[in-house]
Amino acid sequence: MKILVLGQGAREHAIVKSLVRTGTPAASIVVAPGNAGIAQDVHCEPQLNPVDPIAIVRFATEHAFDLAIIGPEAPLVAGVSDALREAGIPVFGPSQQAAQLEGSKSFAKEVMAAAGVPTGMARECTTIEQVADAIDEFGAPYVVKADGLAAGKGVIVTSDREAALAHAEKFISMGVLVEEFLAGPEVSLFFLSDGRTVLPLSPAQDFKRAFDNDEGPNTGGMGAYSPLPWLPDNFVDEVEDTIALPTINELARLGAPFVGLLYCGLIVTERGIRVIEFNARFGDPETQVVLRRLLTPLENLLHKAAIGNLIEAPTPQFSKDAAITVVLASEGYPDTSAPNRRIHGLKKAAEDAHIEICHAATATAASVNFEDENPHALVATGGRVLSVVSMAKDFHAAREHAYDAMKKIELKGSHYRKDIALKVAKAEND
Repeated sequence: MKILVLGQGAREHAIVKSLVRTGTPAASIVVAPGNAGIAQDVHCEPQLNPVDPIAIVRFATEHAFDLAIIGPEAPLVAGVSDALREAGIPVFGPSQQAAQLEGSKSFAKEVMAAAGVPTGMARECTTIEQVADAIDEFGAPYVVKADGLAAGKGVIVTSDREAALAHAEKFISMGVLVEEFLAGPEVSLFFLSDGRTVLPLSPAQDFKRAFDNDEGPNTGGMGAYSPLPWLPDNFVDEVEDTIALPTINELARLGAPFVGLLYCGLIVTERGIRVIEFNARFGDPETQVVLRRLLTPLENLLHKAAIGNLIEAPTPQFSKDAAITVVLASEGYPDTSAPNRRIHGLKKAAEDAHIEICHAATATAASVNFEDENPHALVATGGRVLSVVSMAKDFHAAREHAYDAMKKIELKGSHYRKDIALKVAKAEND
């Protein structure tokens, strides 16, 4: 089967590694545009724009791909999946209309209300005056969300009223949602969907804040771990019955069947499970740990979903081992962007058999006109540079391997959290 993967981040690198690990030949995978790390594993088409439906369809049909996997949200909202489907290519990724579940927070709230899905109270705001009124109604901590796509930076949770209003000011042009604050541990749970049926993957937990102890600004995610041994045994079944299936059924009723990955961002409150947000694609960095543990062939699962035949897919099986991922970020992330800088030590870090490295924002020196005596030298080009993924028999061991590997990587000014999965590792010894 020939597979086209759209995207250029660590999530797409994790998808590629999982495909290959579970049986797909590397030679049958193409990634567009990809990055320098992905290009070490499979062929990349760096000039192909993943949000250009015409270019993507032309390339996919010329090369007769059997499956297209859309990684990031932007191509979904741009309608690339619709264009590919019209050309007769099976796609793992929802339609433009169904992707509004992520692209519009207000649409997601409407779907949840119609489907009876448990979530927090919210108010849509189009002016700062409305935002001020809403945050005063709900009280602190204040939760303010951009209504549209904001690359993981559209949410603020703060007790500082002025900071909440300043955040709303940045996104008011696209609309803002003010929500009630929900307290409790967060869980990310992915469901494969073919528009009618869903199959759950393994739960994970994401670390959104930039710094240790959940301090600093929200980011796209600084680390994750899976499985979650503290969840009750019936957790996944409950989410499937009360959240995932009702949502999929409501979208089908609206004439927008959801075919792809339904990301349920959840919080376990004293009143029960609540939805914080939906995404319409694999989450980053949770994908790095969930797919690292996957034993079932990923190609088969995604293709069955894409052709509307998930009922015949096997139940996904996962390793019992613990997986964690730690994100290496450039200096200043997420508030500012550092200049392109040379990365050292990746080969040494990857010598450990427990470790794999998923590249997010890397390029060769020559491709970005970075002065280096080696044109193939790797350069960091963005905020979240790479993910160090570790899997071992327990979380204590997984953490040891991950952080030993991270210490071998050199990138001037970079930072990473040192407390990923720390609590769950400590709980293993209690």
